[in-house]
Amino acid sequence: MMVDPANTPLGRMLLDEITPAVMVLRTPLVEETCQKNHLSFVDMLSPFCVFNNFDVPVRTASDQPYRLKKFKLRLFYASDVRQPNAEVAKERLKQVITDAGEKDLTNMHSDPPPIQTTLASSQPEFLPSWFQFCNKELVRSVSFSDHEAFDHPVACLLVVSSRDEDPINKFVDLFNTNQLPSLLNDGVMDPKILKHFLLVHDNHDGPPERATKILAEMRSTFGLNDCRMLCINSSEDELDHSGNLWTPYKSDASPSQRLGCFLSIEDLDELKDMVQDLSSKHIIPHMEQKIRLLNQQVAATRKGFRNQIKNLWWRKGKDDTPDNPSGPMYTFNSIESQIRVLADYAFMLRDYELALSNYRLLSTDYKLDKAWKQYAGVQEMMGLTYFMLDQSRKDAEYCMENAFHAYLRIGSSGQRNATRCGLWWVEMLKARDQYKEAAGVYFRIAGEEPLHSAVMLEQASYCYLLSKPPMLRKYGFHLILSGDLYKKCDQIKHAIRTYGGALSVFKGTTWSRIRDHVHFHIGTWYATLGMFDVAIKHMLEVLACSHQSKATQELFLRDFLSIVQKMGKTFEVLRLQLPIVVIPSLKIVFEDHRTYASPTAVSVRESVWQSLEEDMIPSLSGGRSNWLEVHSKLLTKKEKGNVCVAGEQIKVEVGFKNPLQISVSVSNISLVCEHSTISDENKPGQKVFIPGADANSSTSDGNAEAVSSEISSDTSSFTLSEVDISLGGGETIAAQLTVTPKEEGALKIVGVRWKLSGSVVGFHNFEQDLVKKRVSNVRRPKQSGSSSNLKFLVIKGLPKLEGFIAHLPKTVYAGDLRHLSLELKNPSEIPVKVRLCLLISTWFSRVVSKRKATSVSLRLCIRKKGRCEAGDPLSTFLFYFVMIVILTILEGGGGLVLTLIFWARESLKFSCSFSESFEVEEFDNLRFLSLAIHCNLRYVPSERVSILILFCFDRLFIYRVFMFVHNKLEKSFKVHQLSCVGKEWSISLLQPIDAFSPFEFLMSGQALSCCFKLKNEKKLAVTAEDKEVSSISSSIEGTDVRLSDGSSETLFDIYSSPLVDFHHFERVHQQPSDQKGNNYNFVMILMPLPSSSHWQDLHSNTCMHGIASTSPIWWVMDGPRTVHHNFSTPFIEIKLKMTLHNSSDSTASIRIDTHDSASNPNPMNTSTSSTPSGNEVGWHDVSPLNNELKLGSDVSGTGFRKPVSPECASPFIWSGSSSTRVKLEPGSTTEVPLLICIFSPGTYDLSNYDVEWSLLSSDSNGQSSGICQGHPYYLTVLNHD
Repeated sequence: MMVDPANTPLGRMLLDEITPAVMVLRTPLVEETCQKNHLSFVDMLSPFCVFNNFDVPVRTASDQPYRLKKFKLRLFYASDVRQPNAEVAKERLKQVITDAGEKDLTNMHSDPPPIQTTLASSQPEFLPSWFQFCNKELVRSVSFSDHEAFDHPVACLLVVSSRDEDPINKFVDLFNTNQLPSLLNDGVMDPKILKHFLLVHDNHDGPPERATKILAEMRSTFGLNDCRMLCINSSEDELDHSGNLWTPYKSDASPSQRLGCFLSIEDLDELKDMVQDLSSKHIIPHMEQKIRLLNQQVAATRKGFRNQIKNLWWRKGKDDTPDNPSGPMYTFNSIESQIRVLADYAFMLRDYELALSNYRLLSTDYKLDKAWKQYAGVQEMMGLTYFMLDQSRKDAEYCMENAFHAYLRIGSSGQRNATRCGLWWVEMLKARDQYKEAAGVYFRIAGEEPLHSAVMLEQASYCYLLSKPPMLRKYGFHLILSGDLYKKCDQIKHAIRTYGGALSVFKGTTWSRIRDHVHFHIGTWYATLGMFDVAIKHMLEVLACSHQSKATQELFLRDFLSIVQKMGKTFEVLRLQLPIVVIPSLKIVFEDHRTYASPTAVSVRESVWQSLEEDMIPSLSGGRSNWLEVHSKLLTKKEKGNVCVAGEQIKVEVGFKNPLQISVSVSNISLVCEHSTISDENKPGQKVFIPGADANSSTSDGNAEAVSSEISSDTSSFTLSEVDISLGGGETIAAQLTVTPKEEGALKIVGVRWKLSGSVVGFHNFEQDLVKKRVSNVRRPKQSGSSSNLKFLVIKGLPKLEGFIAHLPKTVYAGDLRHLSLELKNPSEIPVKVRLCLLISTWFSRVVSKRKATSVSLRLCIRKKGRCEAGDPLSTFLFYFVMIVILTILEGGGGLVLTLIFWARESLKFSCSFSESFEVEEFDNLRFLSLAIHCNLRYVPSERVSILILFCFDRLFIYRVFMFVHNKLEKSFKVHQLSCVGKEWSISLLQPIDAFSPFEFLMSGQALSCCFKLKNEKKLAVTAEDKEVSSISSSIEGTDVRLSDGSSETLFDIYSSPLVDFHHFERVHQQPSDQKGNNYNFVMILMPLPSSSHWQDLHSNTCMHGIASTSPIWWVMDGPRTVHHNFSTPFIEIKLKMTLHNSSDSTASIRIDTHDSASNPNPMNTSTSSTPSGNEVGWHDVSPLNNELKLGSDVSGTGFRKPVSPECASPFIWSGSSSTRVKLEPGSTTEVPLLICIFSPGTYDLSNYDVEWSLLSSDSNGQSSGICQGHPYYLTVLNHD
């Protein structure tokens, strides 16, 4: 239930604003007497016009009296009894708002409280106190309206000084019509107003004898009860009244002025008695008498059924009259004006029932007369009366709604009245906790004037905050709208305050763009006021706005730097967000027990090095300690950290990320470090060096704690490096920073420092982030926390081992065999013992030489005729992942060269890691140290090889092998040799070498194909017929066959180490465990050009294949391999021939169907076609290089032809017969001529044909028919001018 309406803010406002008004007419000498107290006459009486302990009986229209407990008089000079000018009212409102902003200046430096704190506080704590003053000004801007009576003066107080000449005539002259307000002169008010005459005597002018005589004359002239004398200024000395009574009424008084300084206690009592007598003995009785008189008149003329019918009949027809914005004019003697006076007097004397009945009576009359302003005024008072009676809320709101719309219906002249109505309506809703509805009314009365709208929107925002539940987003949104309007009116302080309130809502939410908008504008406005430190604090919040557009980011950064430059000094910020320091990428590199050979070794995971070191370093006994641990004991348990060497750099890699889309310049990046000696490390005064620190600089915490240490520019203990970088949009750069300790002691890395765009110095404290998150550094000791990674024990020195891999290529090719040299050097004077351990994701063969690199060639080692003897110093080892080598002594200044043989497999993972350990003996304490080496290699596929094995039907254990090689490199190479693994096999060529390889080297992009015969010598008895078949071979049969012309290069022995070891693992790796024994293994060896710098040694490849086809029909395509032609003529015709052989015991019918490259082949017969065996792994088909290069797509022969899109022009066509049929007797051979037309240069795979065969008479249960696709045949056509 709502509290007593009189105790609500609206009730108190009505008791202040709708009370009897008294018009004051005084002479100049009266004002002069009062000004001695720095007060006007009205100001002097104002504190005594409010009666909170008033107890006066009142009887209005009824016979039942009631008592007034509170009462107030409003005093106005006659010159002020008029409606204020609109422009003057606007300026006065602006001044009130400006003064309020100046008073709130002290709170502008502090951040607004969190929104939860605001919600938990009571309402008056967070509501600006100046709202009520502003609202009063808006209400008073429509005072003394002609359609209302509660502002019309109830009485007139005429005041004359005892020093005035002829005081009686002065009283008469004061009420001259020339000095009276327009309300009286225009007939709006009844000129027969209550008059009270007051004679003021200044006690400083002497005894009051003359004043007493004047008072007697006044009473004889104006009446005994209407005259009174007031004596003031009784004090001879200036008095200082504690809790000054006049301060609330004298807002423009300066603090130095002593208000009421000559008014004694007796004077104050007399003032109080005079005003109280005026109220209780004159004004209230006069209003009672006026109410009773008017009520009798209204009852006689308007009340009753007869009078109502008469009134309606008299007003009949007025509905047809057009609306007049100004409405009809009602004089003071009209019945409507008299009813309005009756109702307003009853309201001011708290007789709300009488007032409501007369307001209702007037409402109908004004509506029928279309007097909308008067109608709105009556509806407004009806709503207030309902509220004060605490009756129907619905009726009260309905009346306020009608009044608001009626005022707006008038136009601009009713806008201010609508504002007053809205303010009273808002307070009515707020008193009933209807804050959401109140916010809507505030929004409706905002209007178009910016400053007025700003005040209304701000008040609406607080209504949303006080709603149940709180509407925080609307609260923040309306504050921002209000702040923008304040800024348009140059009310910057109010704009900052409203934006600050909105910031408490959007802080910590996902509404980043609104938050950036708020911070940016607050920062720029603070800069406008010259408060640069607070401005920068807000601008820092929008620097790392990665979600904003590029233009917005440029604006934010430009304005931020402009504000910093206006300060005239360097600004320092802890945790500056531009650029962002990427803590997870923080890497600390230092060398204690491990030395890194290169920066790439630093990036290797710690687990890799730890696994190597665990296998290399023997376990130490529990009672044995090493010399580094002796130094480590000097540190306390709390401070225990890492160990570094004086004079050696500690490298810290710090990632800087630019979150913006624009480039930023970051300069003078350096570390912030502390150094102390072991003896005084726990004492204050540690040396902290911040390079470039300026004593005149300004520091901002940036929402972080500052480094609490004594700052010193002394760099004798360590040296720091500085780095300058430029970060592009979205770029992340790792800055390599170093600190080099010069003295023994304790060193701590505190953070990093940098300068943004040469204007702002940023700091970042590492330890604050590492408390919650472990640093992602190179080494994380298990026994220490993350913060200890920043602490170091600085010792004198350690021995070192240096190493690198010579002749290491950046790019390797599949199958490469290379020499690599691992060179180690001991630069110190202390002898060391070296252990070698490698973790490798590729295959290596390692050759050990203790002093210098071996001169024995790899090729000599694996020649068939030049194997290395067992006693040769070139001892070879094969290893995978980890291998430990026996200890090797390195004297001080000595070196060691290890030769590695490198083979690049196709499954290369492109990285390998080495770790050498060495031990040092000093003071009977051993310490194992290690050298870490890491290299990255780029793998490039070299060639594409396909193998097709067909079973020979006419002879057991004899196979036909078709090999296809395609050079995918940019360099040329020689196909040197093909070997079949296994002593029981022999392989030979079916064609001369120059038939399939007319050039010595296979150039880039070229391909070749050749045919072989493969025999199992153990299972095949050699007959004369076999020798006849093999007579077409140009080579002697054996496990190896030469593929290059000439005899300068001998064949290589594939059974020698390391080739036999490499290829053995490759075969084991390729062959599934359940298919062993079903494959035929081949090794192909390639050789580079003599001038090639890419391959220094050899190139080999290994594959295994099963039988792809058991067809009794086999064929070989024969013809030129390379053709030159001038394509100024459209095409060239090339003749080919196909040799067919029937190895069965039956007559075979064979049909050859050719397909152009753009046509689709016939569908395959899955029951008879050749299919892959499923175990052909390692070598693959050849893919097309470009539109001019047509290569196969399957190693098995089932898919060598790749159809070309019909939209593409065919580069070649078969110009002979598209289908040729022949019949072959058992064991016979025939040749079929073919013709092809080529239209453009390129390398073509002429395998787009089918061979369909069937045995005419066959008693066997085997295969009797089938369709085989053509074997790849590569033809290279070159353009020849």
